[in-house]
Amino acid sequence: MRSDARRAPSARATARERAVLRGAQPPLGRFLPGLLWGVLSAGAAVSLLAVSGWLIVSASIVDSLVPLSIAVVGVRFFAVSRAVTRYLERLSGHDAALRQLAVTRADMVRRLIPLSPAGLGRTDRGRVLSALVDDVENLQNLPLRVVQPLAVAAVVAIGAVGFIAFVSPPAALTLAACLIVAAGAAIGLGWILGSRAETRVSLRRAELSAALVDYFGSLDVLIAYGAEFAARERVQDADAALRASVTRASLAQAVAAGVVSTTAGAASVWALAAASPGLSTGAIDGPWLAVAVLVPMVVFEIFGATPVAAASWRSVRASARRVVDVLPERMPDELRGDEGADAGGLEGSIRLRNVHATWPGGAEGLRGVDLDLRPGERVLVSGPSGAGKSTLAAALVGFLRVEGEYSVGGMDAATLSGPSLRAVVGLCEQSPQLFDEDIRQNLLFARDTATDDELLAVLDRVGLADWVRDRGGLDARVGDRGALVSGGQAQRIALARVLLRGFPVLVLDEPTAGVDPAASDALLRDLLEAVGEQSVLLISHVAPPAGTVDRVVRIEAGRTV
Repeated sequence: MRSDARRAPSARATARERAVLRGAQPPLGRFLPGLLWGVLSAGAAVSLLAVSGWLIVSASIVDSLVPLSIAVVGVRFFAVSRAVTRYLERLSGHDAALRQLAVTRADMVRRLIPLSPAGLGRTDRGRVLSALVDDVENLQNLPLRVVQPLAVAAVVAIGAVGFIAFVSPPAALTLAACLIVAAGAAIGLGWILGSRAETRVSLRRAELSAALVDYFGSLDVLIAYGAEFAARERVQDADAALRASVTRASLAQAVAAGVVSTTAGAASVWALAAASPGLSTGAIDGPWLAVAVLVPMVVFEIFGATPVAAASWRSVRASARRVVDVLPERMPDELRGDEGADAGGLEGSIRLRNVHATWPGGAEGLRGVDLDLRPGERVLVSGPSGAGKSTLAAALVGFLRVEGEYSVGGMDAATLSGPSLRAVVGLCEQSPQLFDEDIRQNLLFARDTATDDELLAVLDRVGLADWVRDRGGLDARVGDRGALVSGGQAQRIALARVLLRGFPVLVLDEPTAGVDPAASDALLRDLLEAVGEQSVLLISHVAPPAGTVDRVVRIEAGRTV
């Protein structure tokens, strides 16, 4: 067992966990309608059984049809209202929970954006993916399976005990006692038997996700080096561990639910034993005795959600703890935040003077870089591997904090917000991210209002128009991470995407990486011709064709030479 699965969270981590839970709970104004409909639905269920029991017994001993007719109308009313209010409860409750889920997930992504990519380099991708998808989605169970069911069960239980107290005080006492015992059993037994397994489920799910991401993401390498079997065993072990935790948690929940069901039967029997002596004294008659005996049954049907709510609470807390673990308490000092002023209409110029930048937890990547890029100019940045070229690209687009002078369009880059800076300086990475979608969708990520004609026009600029037509048009898929296209075609698609976005300054980071050397010159020429009047900073260890760049700047050991 991993030690982090059973460590006691610190006070600071607990406070952050509570903040995540508060963020998962919908605002009262949006949550209250579902809660009210839930109380009315449960109240209608209790009333339906109470009136039905009274009607059945009264029909055998009462001669007048007037009270029986009123009871029949009551049965119909509560039967219909129960179904209607139940539907409204589901509609309102899920609407509130799903709206808040979208807010929670968007907030988590917003907090992760400043960390990407510089601050996530050493992070387990499966762990982040599991937290972002599974754990955040599990947080919706807080309002749906914890707060609302417990609140409804509490209101109905108190109301039912109060109602039975008017009919038969002894029966009300037995019902209250059984409800207390059932609540203790649901919470206590569930915690004793399943709390450890329930808190492990999120961890095991993350481990399985990480194993799957590693396996399918590196399958070709694993097969080539004979490590596929070991990686597959890791997936199987993670799956077995997850199934064991889920089985143990389900068993604990089933035991708790069984105890609650047994207590429900005992409540009706004890209510009968407590109230029946009143028949001889006249304290209660036959129809009301039936009510006192039958009401505990439906109350416990509603109260049966308590074991599920207790288990869901433990699962939700575990998910909140994992979300806290993924989201850093504070951003590393080496990373640049997104705070700052918004600015538009900046020209495509860059000025760097004595710029220093460092990757989180690593050595200084830039140790004094001076560089100028004028509007419309094309500058090649060359240097050996490890010289700091990619660090320069990360600093220019605002992933890394810089020390020294960095201005964009005449404005201090430190005063600009991250989105504003990246609206001016665009980055085309050496390994562009292509999604497992068609070509159209991969381009629309840059500008979702673009028409098909605009998409085909930008593809023509990068030399892909004929290739796209041969593949059947914009609906052709590119595969997971561009598996169905070559390295050069992936670079051209990525360039088409940044051209569609229209950045004044374009940083091309090693665009010929993974491209056949014989085709690199043609690719570089086409890329530089396609950008038109944009300012281009080409980072490459391969010299471009003669006449395609205006100047060359060389970086060695993090310094311009």
